Amino acid sequence: MKILFTASECVPFCKTGGLADVVGALAPVLAEKGHDVRVMLPLYSAVPHDYVKEMQHVLDFEVELGWRKQYCGIEALVRDGVTYYFIDNKYYFGRSYIYGMGGDEHERYAFFCRAILNALPLLQYQPEIVHTHDWQTGMISALLKIQYQHLPFYAEMKTVYTIHNLQYQGIFGIPEVQDVLSLDNSVFTDDKLECYGCANYMKAGLVYADEITTVSPSYAEEIQTSYYGERMDGLLRARRQQLSGVLNGIDIKEYDPEHDPLIPARYTVEDMSGKAVCKEELQKELGLNVNPDTPIISIISRLSNQKGLDLIDRVIGEIMEEDLQLVVLGLGDAKYVDLFSWAEQRYPGKVAARFKMDGALAHRIYAGSDLFLMPSQFEPCGLSQMIALRYGTLPVVRETGGLRDTVLSYNEANNAGNGFSFFNYNAHDMLYTLRRALYFYRSQKDTWALLQRRGMTGDYSWMHSAEVYLSLYRDMLGKQEAPAEEEKPAVEEIVAETPAVEKAAPAPVKKPRACKPKAEGEAPAKKPKASKPKAKAKKEE
Repeated sequence: MKILFTASECVPFCKTGGLADVVGALAPVLAEKGHDVRVMLPLYSAVPHDYVKEMQHVLDFEVELGWRKQYCGIEALVRDGVTYYFIDNKYYFGRSYIYGMGGDEHERYAFFCRAILNALPLLQYQPEIVHTHDWQTGMISALLKIQYQHLPFYAEMKTVYTIHNLQYQGIFGIPEVQDVLSLDNSVFTDDKLECYGCANYMKAGLVYADEITTVSPSYAEEIQTSYYGERMDGLLRARRQQLSGVLNGIDIKEYDPEHDPLIPARYTVEDMSGKAVCKEELQKELGLNVNPDTPIISIISRLSNQKGLDLIDRVIGEIMEEDLQLVVLGLGDAKYVDLFSWAEQRYPGKVAARFKMDGALAHRIYAGSDLFLMPSQFEPCGLSQMIALRYGTLPVVRETGGLRDTVLSYNEANNAGNGFSFFNYNAHDMLYTLRRALYFYRSQKDTWALLQRRGMTGDYSWMHSAEVYLSLYRDMLGKQEAPAEEEKPAVEEIVAETPAVEKAAPAPVKKPRACKPKAEGEAPAKKPKASKPKAKAKKEE
């Protein structure tokens, strides 16, 4: 199959969150299975120069945005069997930031969506599936159906829209969006692009995409309720037959304690001695009291209320009464920076907070910690809990979204589970669960070792999830089997075969089964009832 991914970020080129990890990991897995997979993303100034030097200029043309005509260059790079196309326009993407500071986000990503559609015939690349991700690419499905699909080149293209976080929707004024995308009033109705008096890029994807996916089975259920639905629950219930939850995976080559070059000592399930070394070195590096018996609880997160940090704020004094150490790594809201800065000063030798994005330090924290705390208010999927499990660091999570799908709370009755969890969004429920985990750490060493083994041997790779996506694509195209694939061209061949461009192209179900990793020794999970969404969690007064 010919599959085009469109996204606003992708590792290793640019990243602000989990979206980049998903696109950067899933595309090569699909390519490895023999499919012609290409990715289109903006050429931000943040893309490392080493990658920019490797790119080859393929073509350039003008993109019409209302009365504007804007330059668009296409730079190409092949990596891990995937061809990456970078949309080059210094005015929109050559800035010192990726998102949200210029006041013209509607125009930047309108340009991005229009440029992708106009570039395809010039590249002589006709994808069967266009897989769009989050609000920044939501308009692709709408433009394709409204303005392009009457043209033979685009007529057979099918679109998939993936929700990575429903909270971020791309909401703008209707006149501004009409101005840049030449859309008339007929599409700004409550059943199309209008949403509470505004234009909504995410709604464009939800309304016009042929299929909708999100990043975990539980989140797919939750967003159909008013509590989690961010005012889109009615639309999502209306399209529930086209909505699937496919659990994200992680890059198991990058996150592998047996071969990780970024940690002080490697270790395996059979020989965990290296984890003790990692813990000691982490305590030294962060200025914590060096004690192998004191458990380290870590948080690696965006510092926002979505991540449940207000629960920690409520009971941090009670948490720190325990014999433990707390490590925090992340950037975000000032009130949480203040909280953990205060805690570091109030509890010297017990708390270490680092307010930055540091991938190498994150690896050392995963490897050197004993527990990983993730009490999210909501969590579409979450990758951190899977990474922690991979390193034998047991997660303490709230049962929501992908956390519920990947962390099964230890049950003493049947000896099932791979971590610890609580359901209600309540600070003392979190505190009780944390204390329960500490009990097993101190008093039930055999059980603790068993849970570590289950975590480290669980399957968190993209292989199964990739098959679920391929099954979805085939159903959309009416294909029963994967056909023999043609050999994918190298970037040099793409450049050579691309014709000179004088003028831009005119602007004009079977559902896959839910996917969940299964850890070694874990009891079979009960099949969820699809007809009943998860009950709303109660908030602490």
